[in-house]
Amino acid sequence: MKGIVIITGGSSGIGKATTELFANRGYRVYELSRRDIVHDNPNIKHLTCDVTNQDNVEQVIKHIIDTEQQIDLLISNAGFGISGSIEFTDSADAKRQFDVNFFGTHNVIKAVLPQMRLQHHGMIIITSSVAAVLSIPYQAFYSASKSALNALCLALRNEVADFGIKVSAIMPGDVSTNFTDSRKKSNAGTDIYIHAQKAISTMENDERNGMTTKQLANKIYSISQKHNPAPLYTAGVQYHIFVFLEKILPTRLSNWIVGLLYK
Repeated sequence: MKGIVIITGGSSGIGKATTELFANRGYRVYELSRRDIVHDNPNIKHLTCDVTNQDNVEQVIKHIIDTEQQIDLLISNAGFGISGSIEFTDSADAKRQFDVNFFGTHNVIKAVLPQMRLQHHGMIIITSSVAAVLSIPYQAFYSASKSALNALCLALRNEVADFGIKVSAIMPGDVSTNFTDSRKKSNAGTDIYIHAQKAISTMENDERNGMTTKQLANKIYSISQKHNPAPLYTAGVQYHIFVFLEKILPTRLSNWIVGLLYK
């Protein structure tokens, strides 16, 4: 075995492709997801886990540590999306967005860090999004949750560097997965926010025509092999351009351009 890898949200989409890639490259992969599934690959071990349930997370991670005595890599990938105008988004949905994407990631990181500190090595890769730096209209809470993950990543890198632990976040652009169809969409207020439906439709069309999950899995694998990985990685050639422009253009101008894309 090359190492022990934990991947959350590994039953479908990006997580599934990444799970399969690492397993095929000789890693033992613990795939964590809420859905009970069976893998044909003997290098993949499924464990049912809800990342929003801290007790559940701690029990699952303890089982892995008791079995393997080490954790070499955590890929925190579990997440979901909501869409709709800020004014008409239900507070419970907004909180659920953060509960899964941000606090779920926090729960898993908290659970693996004691073992990584003890062994004085390890790596954490967080699935963020280009939406973290380019806030998308009618996806405000998704963008905010991913922006929060970037901030978490940057702070965590400095906190755990003395323990030999590396931390990076990958920011994909549009990826073709079932994430698009599973997004919770709210049509409330679309008679007032007349651009909302077209904006969401444009976004979903871009996703369906985005990069493949295998392409992104290869990018994640490449990051995991780096001796000194960068804090943030952008996935997708055109998104490198967008992120670069966001850095050099005045915020007013870059935000105006994003708004034009969704009208």
